[in-house]
Amino acid sequence: MTKQQLFEQITQKKSYLCVGLDTDIKKIPSHLLIEKDPIFEFNRQIIDATFEFSVAYKPNIAFYEALGARGWESLQKTIEYIPKECFTIADAKRGDIGNTSGLYARTFFDKSSSGLDFDSVTVAPYMGRDSVEPFLDFEGKWVILLALTSNVGSDDFQQLAVNNYKTDSQSQIISLYEQVILTSQKWADSERMMYVVGATKADKLLKIRELAPDNFLLVPGVGAQGGSLEEVSKYGMNKQCGLLVNSSRAIIYASSNEDFAQKAKQEAQKVQQEMEQYLQQYL
Repeated sequence: MTKQQLFEQITQKKSYLCVGLDTDIKKIPSHLLIEKDPIFEFNRQIIDATFEFSVAYKPNIAFYEALGARGWESLQKTIEYIPKECFTIADAKRGDIGNTSGLYARTFFDKSSSGLDFDSVTVAPYMGRDSVEPFLDFEGKWVILLALTSNVGSDDFQQLAVNNYKTDSQSQIISLYEQVILTSQKWADSERMMYVVGATKADKLLKIRELAPDNFLLVPGVGAQGGSLEEVSKYGMNKQCGLLVNSSRAIIYASSNEDFAQKAKQEAQKVQQEMEQYLQQYL
């Protein structure tokens, strides 16, 4: 999916919602456990309930890997079931030396090899250029690079002062996450590279938009983690929206009963309606 196609979906659905499929066998409604594949059945009903309000889906790979071969099968069936107009994200946070990253890329992008065909994958940048480039070798696929995350420990490294960044008008000390964004701009343009920016770091979005004005940002942390959709939209939106705001638990676990899909639909629609207002206001 190209950036323009993604923007067209956002415009059509009046939404930049990404539904996170963090599907935990211990949290899904108990009545599904009699199904042959309860994880897939849960995902299927969530997708059916939310796809009219969502432009993207993001399975967190750990929830599937924890189940071994059965989980991998559930993941494959889920990806095949997601409507083709929706952007798909493998939330895998991979990053290793080049040849290993190449195999990770094949895992998520080469259907003939693994059975999976995601549009994008989250990648950790700590090991540098050669650990990221193998993912970019797959034409038309996206890298979503971890930049500024929403977890408590993100401050341990991501905001450390690392460099003296010079512009035409001034010189300033920048943080590690800013260096990640600046350096990675040389690896791929905004047609292939996105960045993860946590919603709980919304105060940093103005600076991030200076560094990456045209890139899409994947923004987790709205909903259960307490991030503000209004602040993210106000400070993070660009001329093509430029945002995929993820909500996982607040939508998929809106109910633990047999009405879980209906409740998920209501929550997704509520988010979409708020997003429609911000699109009109800030786009």
